[in-house]
Amino acid sequence: MIVEMGKGATRQQVDHVVKRAHALGFEVQLNLGTEKTVVAILGSDTGKTATDVFAVLPGVESVSRVMKPYKLASREFHPQNTIVNVNGIKIGGQKLVIMAGPCAVENEHQLMETARAVQGLGASIIRGGAYKPRTSPFSFQGLEKKALKMLATVKSELGIPIITEVVDIQNIEIIAKHADILQVGSRNMQNFALLKELAKMRHPIMLKRGYAATIKEWLTAADYLLAEGNQQVILCERGIRTFEDSVRFSMDISSIGVIKRFSHLPVVVDPSHAAGHFAYVPTIARAAIAAGADGLLIEVHLNPEEALVDGLQSLNIPNFERLMAELKPIAKAVGRSI
Repeated sequence: MIVEMGKGATRQQVDHVVKRAHALGFEVQLNLGTEKTVVAILGSDTGKTATDVFAVLPGVESVSRVMKPYKLASREFHPQNTIVNVNGIKIGGQKLVIMAGPCAVENEHQLMETARAVQGLGASIIRGGAYKPRTSPFSFQGLEKKALKMLATVKSELGIPIITEVVDIQNIEIIAKHADILQVGSRNMQNFALLKELAKMRHPIMLKRGYAATIKEWLTAADYLLAEGNQQVILCERGIRTFEDSVRFSMDISSIGVIKRFSHLPVVVDPSHAAGHFAYVPTIARAAIAAGADGLLIEVHLNPEEALVDGLQSLNIPNFERLMAELKPIAKAVGRSI
């Protein structure tokens, strides 16, 4: 249930609504806008509670039910676009954010040289996997703590934020010490215990769409993060599994428009995992920007032929440079910049 306070409603009136909700056994989330305050009344029994219970309270302008399964991620609760600030880099604003780097950190030279190159070409956040969840237990699983130290060195020397994936609750604290954005991979989108613990860190969190998840399920998973009070949530579309096997996953370009319509959260696109092949990465990246994505998460490797993980879908530096040049006029055409 969404309670919209009237313009000029006092803090006392807002507190009265909150107190009434708590008395009925409900949880509350506040969206303190510049002109109006919106109160989300949360609980499994809100559908059984008459809206008049809150509509009659002083300062209340309107009360409505949110019929979608996701609440806090919806525009009913938060009409304005959320902009996530990562060390001064705004994700969801007018300027598109490019996150680039290797799928997995392999050694100091590979990471640092890749980071220098992509930063020089316009990337503002470095990606690099330290803990790698793989389909096969015999595949390279990442350098873990050693990789985190390398990422910390890159962050310090280049003055650039880092994004890396968290795959296990027990690793959250050590990863949070080094990373600026905590990434939730596709396999963990509905690992709700992990989401709850991650949200408590108050770091920006990137939530990748599960490869078999609907948009409703994706946004409802985002609610788990938002319900813990962490408002710095970024969505990442990375493609879904369909019957088509010419690419690794089918990129759901339409999801960008759907998200923009029904949710306030910023959304970036990972063209690398959807493509599965470097030749298709530029096509998906260009389409994503044209469709309104707030940024891209791209795998780049100094020498993809020798990559320990996902070399086939990684761009080399010349190809990344070419793509960045191609994206600029597309961004301009849709009123954005890179």
